Amino acid sequence: MNSAKIRDVHIAAAHDGEAELLVTLEYANGGRTQVTLDEFAARVLLSSCQTEKPDDLIGADWVLVRDALIASSERYADNTTNE
Repeated sequence: MNSAKIRDVHIAAAHDGEAELLVTLEYANGGRTQVTLDEFAARVLLSSCQTEKPDDLIGADWVLVRDALIASSERYADNTTNE
């Protein structure tokens, strides 16, 4: 299976005024899609790529984006309580 790579990265403001990272993924067939990462996911992605600069993410594999989104989502799972 051909993997997508990060093609482009932009910092943007979310509706709540917090920073987001807009990541463009490019597939082997030339198709592209944009993924929005909240601040938590962006920090996870930067850390997994061992960088502090968004531009250094270009060329990274999409699975790192997926893993960052999963980490961001799972941070809420630990805060649930049974009622």
